Amino acid sequence: MPWISIAAVLGALAVALGAFGAHALKERLTPQALAIFETAVRYQFYHALALLTVVPVERWVSSQGSAGGTRWATWAGWAFLVGVAVFSGSLYLMVATGWRKLGMVTPLGGLSFMAGWLMLAMAAWRLR
Repeated sequence: MPWISIAAVLGALAVALGAFGAHALKERLTPQALAIFETAVRYQFYHALALLTVVPVERWVSSQGSAGGTRWATWAGWAFLVGVAVFSGSLYLMVATGWRKLGMVTPLGGLSFMAGWLMLAMAAWRLR
């Protein structure tokens, strides 16, 4: 999977969305809605950076002969990507539409983020 390319696109989008929120949306959103939007941007950016760690971890565990570790690292990348889509995506949609029930989906994205971090830990653990 081209994790570095995906991470770069997610990072660029996070910067663009952050600037959009700070300038174009600042006057249009309530402070609470703007805070929700900023949370979505922040977590998207954090996990764009997290995706950048997947490639070196995959290569590291592969070089040590751990096919299982490589799979864990790859799954971590997928979990981070799903987390961005579900966590940040639901928050963006909630702010854009005003439909508060989307907030019920957001924790699933958070669980995906946590799973990704734990999967990276498992990749490293497999080298023991």
